[in-house]
Amino acid sequence: MLAFFGRLFKSKKPSESTTATPMKKYLITGLGNIGPKYHNTRHNIGFQVLDAFAEANQLTWETEKLGDVAHTKIKGRPITLLKPNTYMNLSGKAVRYWLTKEKVDIGNLLVITDDLNLDFGTIRLKGKGSDGGHNGLKDIQAQLNTTSYPRFRFGIGDRFSKGKQVDFVLGEWSMDEALDLPERLETSCKIIESFVGAGLSSTMNTFNGK
Repeated sequence: MLAFFGRLFKSKKPSESTTATPMKKYLITGLGNIGPKYHNTRHNIGFQVLDAFAEANQLTWETEKLGDVAHTKIKGRPITLLKPNTYMNLSGKAVRYWLTKEKVDIGNLLVITDDLNLDFGTIRLKGKGSDGGHNGLKDIQAQLNTTSYPRFRFGIGDRFSKGKQVDFVLGEWSMDEALDLPERLETSCKIIESFVGAGLSSTMNTFNGK
């Protein structure tokens, strides 16, 4: 009888009867173009958000395969920050590589990009959607073969005359925009923290439209 109970209690040891839950990992990708001439342009807001986040958290960028990368944790959850060096139109190649390398679930990918259809500084988070004519999102969709991944759109407005869209997107911030940008970047950093710590739905409810 004692031997029976000994076997029973032994069989219930956590190491033998339970399986550890894998740690959630995240990939936060900011879209942009590499090179000094693009640094402060509207199209590079994805890079600018990640640079602000890295600076606030004293992170160091390292140039690795297909992009500049930094690593940190939020609430114990590992995060990879990625600025693709493939240029905007081939962003999907870098996203797919780092998703695979870091073994990140696609639901834990957040892509940060500019959006002409939103007023300057307006924030819109979604769990899926079309590319909206954005070449970076278009390539990510093609590489991942899905439109179902979280994205964070940062409004840059559409104050340009006919035929001047490219000049506007690749142009630098106006004086007024540059003055308001630091507050918007601070909010953007909070969005990254919320996405990892509280999830997409809660983050959408808190920040969309603000």
